[in-house]
Amino acid sequence: MKQKHILFDLDGTIVRSDLGITKGVQKSLEHFGIYEDLEELKKFVGPPMVESYTKFYGLSLEQYEEALAVFHKYYKSVGIFECELYSGIEEMLEGLSKKYNLYVATSKPEKEARRVIEHFGLDKYFTYVGGADGDFNTKRATKTAVIEYVLETNKIMDRDYAIMIGDKSHDIVGATNTGLKSIGVLYGYGGIEELEGANYIIKNVDDLREMFIC
Repeated sequence: MKQKHILFDLDGTIVRSDLGITKGVQKSLEHFGIYEDLEELKKFVGPPMVESYTKFYGLSLEQYEEALAVFHKYYKSVGIFECELYSGIEEMLEGLSKKYNLYVATSKPEKEARRVIEHFGLDKYFTYVGGADGDFNTKRATKTAVIEYVLETNKIMDRDYAIMIGDKSHDIVGATNTGLKSIGVLYGYGGIEELEGANYIIKNVDDLREMFIC
């Protein structure tokens, strides 16, 4: 691989985070009398929250803001740490950080993303952790905007030398929109159909590591 810069999604790519997120969403939907199993709510992991609340449950923007407040009350204090690293991720990051510049580009709010990365002691492997500045009608509410922000902040000018890794369509589309190649990972929350358009698709962390270790 000729890349020098590797951008990683967070939820579904570095951490398995569905438990804390789905619990928070479950509580927010119950606020409106909507009751769902946690398994059904895994679709909330990855995309901007406003997209999922309005698309899947028909909430108005006013209701969405109310739901988000309930979600954050749980997630920011408890749910944010109800996650775990995918097996082999830290070893892979340690190895890649010796050869490449690593970055996080996530739709999760940047402060929360940094808390997760620091919680697992992964900050020493990353040049920069970039995230959203909000979830609706803000400057960095989309994955495209987050990727662009990470590239510009770190003065990555030649985009042929950068690649985006993620598990959802938002990661692949965001990479395409910003002129990057992309790798879709099947061990996260998106299926093969959702990763259409990725330059590469891999099944597990070991395969991902092998792509970069020569």
